[in-house]
Order: sequence, then C-alpha cells, then structure tokens
Amino acid sequence: QVQLVESGGGLVQAGGSLRLSCAASGRTRLLYAMGWFRQSPGKEREFVAEINWAAGITTYANSVKGRFTISRDNANNTAYLQMNSLKPEDTAVYSCAAALSTTYAFGYWGQGTQVTVSS
Repeated sequence: QVQLVESGGGLVQAGGSLRLSCAASGRTRLLYAMGWFRQSPGKEREFVAEINWAAGITTYANSVKGRFTISRDNANNTAYLQMNSLKPEDTAVYSCAAALSTTYAFGYWGQGTQVTVSS
C-alpha cells in the first residue's frame, strides 16, 4: 500500500499562487503515476493533472493548462502542484492520488487540502 500526505493549501487572492505537496510512503517503488484531483461543493471530483513517475510525462486538464505545473521529486517520493494565476473557480478541496504499477489506476488517495481563492 501507499500512504499520501498533502500540504500547502490555504487562502489566496485571485491572481496569486500556491504550491501543494504530496508526500508518498509505503510501497513507493511501485509508483507508476501521481496526480491531483479537486472537488468543490455540489460538483463531482475532477481531474487536474498527473505525472508519470518514471518518465515525468505530464497531463493537464484544459481548465488549468498554462497556469498549473505538476512536478515530482523521485528521491523524496513527493509530487508538487504549482498553481499560478489562481481564479475563484479554482476553489476546491485538492487531493493527490497515486497509481501503482500493479494496476495503473489511481487507487490511493490523500486526505485532501482546501484551496480557497478570493475575488
């Protein structure tokens, strides 16, 4: 199994920046990808970004492309989400997720961290 702990959420004004971190522990040798998802009240959880753990290939939702950057530190088993030019519609609980090479599916989730963007 893999355990995920997020940090870095908070309150920021529109146009500002935040960086989220997600530290993985446990069977990290099996990491295939890590990703970020978000959910705001009354809406379904939506994909934000993901990164292939070995190759570093990234994928983004259209809504965040050009503003958010996902990266990883393989040595410390940590993924990051740098969020720039934040908008009020980015307000949500952000959760990181891990996919292992055994399933290639996001099956492990962090507890979530609140990001609030004020207008």
